Amino acid sequence: MRKEEFDNLDRYQRQMLITGWGHEGQSRLADSCVFIAGAGGLGSPASMYLVAAGVGEIRICDSDSVNLSNLNRQILHSDDRVGLPKAESAGLTLRELNPTIKITSLNEHLEWDNLPDIIGCPDIVVDCLDNFHTRYLLNLYCIKQCIPLVHGAVRGMTGQATFLQPPSTPCFRCIIPQGKEEENIPVVGATPGIIGCIQALEVIKYLTGIGENLKNRLMIFDGELMAFEKFSISRRPTCPDCGGLVASQSNNK
Repeated sequence: MRKEEFDNLDRYQRQMLITGWGHEGQSRLADSCVFIAGAGGLGSPASMYLVAAGVGEIRICDSDSVNLSNLNRQILHSDDRVGLPKAESAGLTLRELNPTIKITSLNEHLEWDNLPDIIGCPDIVVDCLDNFHTRYLLNLYCIKQCIPLVHGAVRGMTGQATFLQPPSTPCFRCIIPQGKEEENIPVVGATPGIIGCIQALEVIKYLTGIGENLKNRLMIFDGELMAFEKFSISRRPTCPDCGGLVASQSNNK
């Protein structure tokens, strides 16, 4: 843990009271790096709560700019930042929340050739995207680099989340072999707020070693009925992304 983190432990005292957390758990967070793909509806709560929890380094990537139509759900941004790159706006908000955290804002469009330079080798990746093309790229990169991936998605008042770490779990393509792109997805801000917070908690549990992640389970949230359900999911042996992996390639933390 960096000196400034030790000097700032009052910020984290309430979470450090959780059984099994303490100084060791906080040190694990402070020494960790998280890559967040997307600074929108999901990326907003996910990044804000990871920064608030004291994750040492956050790399947040988004190639879009802030639009007025984003502001019903993308709470990283505000009216006076319309037109500003989302990654830059995200950095401003996150640094205000916790100035002790290293924030790297990446105004980049993710493509296969630039993933090593942009993503690098973080401890974990968070999928806060809104399109299948980039999700599949992210999924394959994480498989090849043995990096766990926390997936989240929303539509309307529904959402889903899971923790992916092949070969001990399915990969994203196992769950959705071929997704159909959709423009102007309907969504109310509270829905990505809920799912993004779940994603942040999955990351925190993984980094601190506390609790059980959503491995081999897909959590579905139905906001209209206010219901949570979990479904068992499994790998597809014929999956083109992870089908060739064997258990010895696992990189469990």
